[in-house]
Amino acid sequence: MTDARVDEIRASDLRGLVADPRALDALVAHGDPVVYRVVTAPGGLADGVGLAVTTIERGSVGDELFMTRGHVHRDASAETYVCTEGVGGLLLSDGARAEWIELRPGDVASIPGGRAHRTVNVGRERFSFLAVFELGAGNDYETVAKRGMGARVLRSGDGYRVVDTGHAGRATG
Repeated sequence: MTDARVDEIRASDLRGLVADPRALDALVAHGDPVVYRVVTAPGGLADGVGLAVTTIERGSVGDELFMTRGHVHRDASAETYVCTEGVGGLLLSDGARAEWIELRPGDVASIPGGRAHRTVNVGRERFSFLAVFELGAGNDYETVAKRGMGARVLRSGDGYRVVDTGHAGRATG
């Protein structure tokens, strides 16, 4: 994909989304690492169908594992993810409750229209997935930033745990 669009999201781009702003400030001060990259195919896969590959690096902000910013589609269209590398998961939110789906290579997850969604790297290596979506769906990041996702994914020993935070704003920790 020589004409592909590549977006790099750095730690500093997660301001207002993580539970530990001091840990984020320290991470930014130590080089502001890339948290994830999105490579989007020019013009999509077919008429009206978009295609992108997202790769989330291994790491955390404090105990909160590296994640995408999360969004909901403005037109309530569905989306499908296919895990291609590593171990991660998909956090879904309908505004009332959160749902967690772990993803390993070959796993496919469907995101219903109208659901906010965020992916998280829970493994020891990069986590990548292929996203197939309707072109023009529009990503609304502001709703997730204001409302939160209802859960956070935290490092726990050698693994991880999903902690319910409710939906009262951007609940912490």
